[in-house]
Amino acid sequence: MATLRSLRALDWLNFFLANVQTGFGPFIASYLTTNKWTQGEIGIALSVGTATAMLSQVPAGALIDALRDKKAAAAIAIVAIAACALLLAASPTLVPVIAAEVFHGFASCMLTPAIAAISFALVGRHALGNRLGRNACYASIGSAVAAALMGAFGEYSSARAVFWLTAALTVPALVALSMIEPTSRVAPGLPTSPEKRGTISELLRDKRVLIFAACIALFHLSNAAMLNLAAGEVTTHMSDNVQLVIAACIIVPQIVVAALSPWVGRSAERWGRRPLLVFGFAALPVRALLLASISSPYLLAPVQVFDGISAAVFGVMMPLIAADVAGSKGHYNLCIGFFGLTAGIGATLSTLVAGFVADRFGNTVSFLLLAAAGAAAVFLVWAALPETRDASEAKTGDEQLPPASP
Repeated sequence: MATLRSLRALDWLNFFLANVQTGFGPFIASYLTTNKWTQGEIGIALSVGTATAMLSQVPAGALIDALRDKKAAAAIAIVAIAACALLLAASPTLVPVIAAEVFHGFASCMLTPAIAAISFALVGRHALGNRLGRNACYASIGSAVAAALMGAFGEYSSARAVFWLTAALTVPALVALSMIEPTSRVAPGLPTSPEKRGTISELLRDKRVLIFAACIALFHLSNAAMLNLAAGEVTTHMSDNVQLVIAACIIVPQIVVAALSPWVGRSAERWGRRPLLVFGFAALPVRALLLASISSPYLLAPVQVFDGISAAVFGVMMPLIAADVAGSKGHYNLCIGFFGLTAGIGATLSTLVAGFVADRFGNTVSFLLLAAAGAAAVFLVWAALPETRDASEAKTGDEQLPPASP
């Protein structure tokens, strides 16, 4: 059984990792815009990072499955991300930016399966929904705090200062990781007997895996470019308070995620996955249509409530559905990697296509295109995705561990 110290350390690890990753979000778009990059050029740079992550997801998942020391893999990824932040801060020119995006994409694809594997090993399959909700809650609080700090640094110091701060925040993340104690529970990806391990081809033929992967691709095709596109527009049309507006656009959804994620984790175990997926995915087209129609930059932050809804649902559901379909077959992290691959495909197309459409036809047309992709994601979840929760298994298996108190 996991100790209270380990569970609390996992809380803080999620908090500080979100701090670190926040610096690689919309702040990059604003940073590059201030250095005279066009939306199309920014789209290419961001797509390089997502393409790198896309190509690395499946190998990274298989590697996490094979490694018994998940903490070491997470530590290496965190150090690599710190190096990327320092590279961006050093020079916002083509070669350093592309290099930072490549290495960040590679390192980031290690973190999601590593943290999911550590969580799975600490609490077991049947407490995983609650634990993933708690992970998302602390991550969203961390993102909100980091966005406020980075917005203030960017506004009152320089946009470059955001990336110095990002590198500094990797230190407490590593400290929190070191405080997680080993567990006697069998790590996910390492089944107790060889006959329980399914083949990779069986996993990839699973209807649930393939349909949910398509849903993920459409989700990210709709979602990935929205805030980056809005951040570029704000930077172009505002002379004051740019960084603070961008920070508010990050903070608002993180507050929603922090409040909603624990409920999503609990409800997924009671009601199943599909109802919550429909609810969360439906926020995508609504958000895109609102972004296409508003004229004041100060209305962007309230619209980001819808981003919080979709992020809360997706953040809990992706590793939870991976556990449903692959957690007992020795390919949990590989499945997460495969889902990450489809997310990378969607995100790469989103930032690339949205950037060029915005340059050629304007931001409104680009937002309408993203809304159509979001509507397609909702329809696919509603019409084709089977329920992955097995009601009979919910009553058996590992003893559910109570979550650590906040």
